[in-house]
Parts: sequence; structure tokens; C-alpha cells
Amino acid sequence: MYIPKTKRILTVCGHYGSGKTEAAVSLAFARRRANPEIPLAIVDLDIVNPYFRSRERRDELARVGVQVYGSIYKGDIAAEIPALGADAKTPIENPDTDVIIDCGGNNAGANVLNQFSKLLNEDNSDMAVVVNFNRFETRTVEAAAEHIAAIEAVTGLAARYIINNTHLLTETTAETIAAGHALAVKTAALTKKELLMTTYPEKYVKLTDIAVLTDRLFPVGMHMRETWHDVR
Repeated sequence: MYIPKTKRILTVCGHYGSGKTEAAVSLAFARRRANPEIPLAIVDLDIVNPYFRSRERRDELARVGVQVYGSIYKGDIAAEIPALGADAKTPIENPDTDVIIDCGGNNAGANVLNQFSKLLNEDNSDMAVVVNFNRFETRTVEAAAEHIAAIEAVTGLAARYIINNTHLLTETTAETIAAGHALAVKTAALTKKELLMTTYPEKYVKLTDIAVLTDRLFPVGMHMRETWHDVR
């Protein structure tokens, strides 16, 4: 399985509904399975949007050795007060720990990242923007490029990567993945970014049906979706 390699800290940004958190959590599980000897943490900075936050999977991640930092409310996922815990920067400051930062949705949510900007530099961190071309706000190459530029402007950080996360949940087909990948390649060329990976929900799409697209295909789970959402 392809598991993208980045610098020690990977900041994952993206529009609300892009599947940003699912991509971050799926990547954390995959990295942990592949390299269990390397300490790994998720820093959940998504304190603006009350839905689908990586800290909601704190227990599952902890069971495989991934520590979750972020909200001051460690035991109550329903607490909506946007307050970060004092230990949120602990793994970022630890050079021996790999970190995935689950940043808030769109450029407004990415604002939260600013307080950590002094800890992030070209030597230790990369930033990736998740794009789902089935979301209205990023439905075209031009709209996706504008979205990436807006996040860069707010954070003061340059995104190195694009993560293509174009799917339709339970209705995803190989054609869905292929169409999204083609748009992502064009967006990467327009913005001069690198396409880190194209994701696919392995529960609904077979790798053999899309393997011709690229060697950077990454399977995402449905960790952030409750089973009652799926009606198949």
C-alpha cells in the first residue's frame, strides 16, 4: 500500500466537507501500522467546526498508539467551546515524534494554525490541502486553486501538496475517482503543487479498477462516519 512520506510534521487543511479529517485519521492509522516504532500524534486544531473531528476517535487511535492532542475537553466530544489544551504544541516541539495536524476547515479554520507558526518551518513541516471536486466550493480547478491560495494567505505558509479526496461516499465508483484525479492533476499544475495522493474509499472501490491512474493511490476508511449514515 502506498503511504506518502512527508517531513516530520504534516499539516492537513481543507474546506468543510472535503473529507480532510477522514484523510488525516486514515493516514495516521496507516502510518502507525507501517512504522509502529515511530511515535505518532494527531494535533486536532479543528475547534471551529463541531462535526467530524479527529478527537472523536481518540480512543481508537490511542489503542494503536497514536496520541491525540487539541481541545481542552479531552473526555467530552460534545463540548463546543473552541479552546485548545495547553499541551497542544507538545508533540510539535518534540523532534522525535511525527505529527499530523488536522487543521480547521477552509481559510477561517486555518486561522487557528497561526499560533503555531513559529514552530513550523521548511525543515520540519509540510502543508497539504485536501480538495474534493464534488464539493460546491471546490468544484472546478480554478475554485480549488483559489481555495488553496486563501489558506496560504491566512496561515502565511506555502502548501507543498494537494490531497485529492474526490468521492461520493457510498456512491463512489471508479469513474468518480478517475474524474477527480484528472482535475487534481490540472490543479497541481496550475498551482505548482505536488499531488501527494489520490484517495479512494476501499469499501466501495477496488484498487485494481483505478490502478492505472497513478501509483499514489491511498485507501481511506470511513472512521468518521457513523454506520447509520450508510443506507446501502
